[in-house]
Amino acid sequence: MDFIGKRILITGSSRGIGRAAAEAFLERGAHVAINGRNPDTVAAAVSSLDAGDRLVPVVGDIGSAGACATLVATALDSLGGLDILVNSAGVAHATSIEDSDEAVWDETLDTNLKGTFFTSRAALAALRTSGGNIVNLASDAGLIGEAGLSVYCASKGGVVNMTKALALELAPKVRVNCVCPGYVDTDMVRRDFIEKAEDPSVEEQEIIDYAPLKRMASPEEIAYAIVYLASDMARNITGAALQIDGGSTAGHP
Repeated sequence: MDFIGKRILITGSSRGIGRAAAEAFLERGAHVAINGRNPDTVAAAVSSLDAGDRLVPVVGDIGSAGACATLVATALDSLGGLDILVNSAGVAHATSIEDSDEAVWDETLDTNLKGTFFTSRAALAALRTSGGNIVNLASDAGLIGEAGLSVYCASKGGVVNMTKALALELAPKVRVNCVCPGYVDTDMVRRDFIEKAEDPSVEEQEIIDYAPLKRMASPEEIAYAIVYLASDMARNITGAALQIDGGSTAGHP
């Protein structure tokens, strides 16, 4: 899987799965635009990845259509075009329906669904020119329901079905796929799920036990799947929702 000379924008790549994907693409020769909302976090990621002029910082939020357009324009200017877009930025709130107010709904849907759509829309002309592809970050929560995550499930279910619709609309020039991770051992999962629990050790064990394989994935494991879907090895794959969930969506005994 050779990405020498390929130009890649990864939203939400200053940490977590996005950062792991950036590292995996860089190892294979790509030029990568690192994105995040916090300038300091983006700068720290660029510094630690240490890939010289193959890395460019692109600071910006994806919560509005205008911000998505600005972010993509900055990346295109810095990279000189675009071959691959990875929509990795996302948020999650573990809240009941009673505790999910309009602010929770708006932040989750704006980032996870609207941001994915409008970043893809802004990048489309460049991707058509290069014959490129899009990889979206969905979730096992976009394929099955999970109590206490109704807003997140709604957003990621939207990403899964939007991926399929865009795959049809943009074929044959641009491929569109998504990955559907289960629980991944990222700072977001630890901050927003484990550390907020009444008993963090019990919550962590429940997360580990959630899937049949009884483990959380590493960010690198999800990154490998992203790299595969973005590569020429997957040139006959579009509209796919690749489950990397330890078996959580296979069913329950």
